[in-house]
Amino acid sequence: MQRQRWSVAGPSVIVLLASAALIWAAQLPLEPAHTSGQNITPAYEGWYANKDGSINIMMGYYNRNLKEDMDIPVGPNNHIDPGGPDLGQPTHFLPGRQWGVFTMTVPKDFAPKKLVWTIVANGKPAVVPANLDPVYVVSPFIDATDNTPPFLAFSAAGPFTQGPPRKIDETLNAVVGEPLKLDVWIADDAKVPPSAAAGGGGGGRFGRATPATVTWVKFRGPGDVKFDKNKPPVEKAEFKAPPPAVFTGTASTTATFSAPGDYLLEVVGNDISGDGGRGFQCCWTTAQVKVTVKGAAGAK
Repeated sequence: MQRQRWSVAGPSVIVLLASAALIWAAQLPLEPAHTSGQNITPAYEGWYANKDGSINIMMGYYNRNLKEDMDIPVGPNNHIDPGGPDLGQPTHFLPGRQWGVFTMTVPKDFAPKKLVWTIVANGKPAVVPANLDPVYVVSPFIDATDNTPPFLAFSAAGPFTQGPPRKIDETLNAVVGEPLKLDVWIADDAKVPPSAAAGGGGGGRFGRATPATVTWVKFRGPGDVKFDKNKPPVEKAEFKAPPPAVFTGTASTTATFSAPGDYLLEVVGNDISGDGGRGFQCCWTTAQVKVTVKGAAGAK
């Protein structure tokens, strides 16, 4: 996995954190959320370089509907241009702000071009351009305090993934109406960045039972997905994890599908910095699971 480090010290740290805070603030909603009937705003999180010189552009969104999940297929109401309409964006949108949901890889000579994501929800369009302006450089693999994202795997032996999503990490099969067991192994460096420490919270050193959490969501698919627990508890478990991880644990849940077809599920591993790294684009990890769902036996 590629790890990009910020080299900062002294006053530079202040400038760096202030710049990140300004980018975060620019993405905050400008009006109160409503129960339903509102639009979905795509969010450009920033970009970072890969080892081979290519660039990953990281995207999220803000669903302004407090109680309205929405499914918007790739097409006229959910497209990325040029090169799309399908560049890996979600078609299922959860309420609220969702950080770093997917990445798009472009060549190193992509600048000064841009990609534009358009979402039309409840008849209301929203558009965001994404370019390689240096002000949007982010470091999703290590922050200015040396905190790193958790590692995720689908077996205790790995392979492990870390950082923003780039590929499908697991492929499974399921049957309509029958629960599919989902197991994930998570490891973390257990560091508490100042932004998290300043937030306080009780319940021990990390403010919760473990320094890492797991969340499952539907990313794409033709039917509903019901998770037994979309935030299953992480239980401490011993296994060999990549450094610098010091905490290791596992979490299990099930998913039940309402209709046959191909689905993408996404699992997010967060450390103590929380969703979106409290606006600093580090440190969380996302992995995708493809599930092929067949109709129940005897179903017409």
